[in-house]
Amino acid sequence: MKRFTALLTVLAALAACNEPGASPERITAATTATASSSLPHINRTNIPIPVSLNATFTAEQCSNNPGPRITLEGVAAVGGFGVEMTFTNNLKGTHTYTADNVVDVSFQNSGGPIVIPKQPSRGGTGGNPFIWVQFVDAKGNPTSDEIFLGRCVQGTRYGFNRGQGTSGAGFAQFEITSCENSPGPFIDVTAGLTMDGLGLRIIFRNNDNPVGGPHEASVSDVLTVIPPGLNLTFPKQPSQGGVGGNPWIFAGFTDASGTPVGSATLLGRCEQISKSLS
Repeated sequence: MKRFTALLTVLAALAACNEPGASPERITAATTATASSSLPHINRTNIPIPVSLNATFTAEQCSNNPGPRITLEGVAAVGGFGVEMTFTNNLKGTHTYTADNVVDVSFQNSGGPIVIPKQPSRGGTGGNPFIWVQFVDAKGNPTSDEIFLGRCVQGTRYGFNRGQGTSGAGFAQFEITSCENSPGPFIDVTAGLTMDGLGLRIIFRNNDNPVGGPHEASVSDVLTVIPPGLNLTFPKQPSQGGVGGNPWIFAGFTDASGTPVGSATLLGRCEQISKSLS
């Protein structure tokens, strides 16, 4: 898949106010942006992405050198991703605005599955080791405590369910028309999400004391849950503003529940944006 290139924006903080019908949580913060391309867009890095892992570990060759061999397979379910657009005909001064209408566009629902390719890990400790797992980021840095699974010969299959998280970079691009017509404006949104990656370190020890102990041998291997740079692209989706006139348009990313992730960005005024695209 093609990876999106992040477009730099210059941001200045704006405080926000609300009126009846507009949720204050949804418009508590906004930023103005100067676009570096002719199309209005928003970008954000370090978007938190919750991950729910449902995996199976199969243990083999528990008594053989250089075993054991652990095979991981399963599904990682990732959190939702969307865009929220706020329309206002009243941009008061330079520090406040009033929301006339808020429209959510959902690109990915919560629980979207990512299949984990079947992959083996060879321990190399020999004997009958104890097994731990630990989440790591794309660089191999631990992001969780070690989680004890059991001893190799205690069973050939281990079920594993755990919530964890990674981060990613989001991109959305907007095409805007019909600014003066009610119930316009009409907006098409294209978006993408590139994930930083998530892995599992499989740890084998011939001693059940992870701090250390007599004759301890420890070997680990990292298996991929979400590959770094995994890119999800979402086809163009329409959105209708429903404000009429020539509104100012703000946009920002949301999680699965529609809660904003970070601040919104001021794309500009509808008529000026549509003229620049014509």
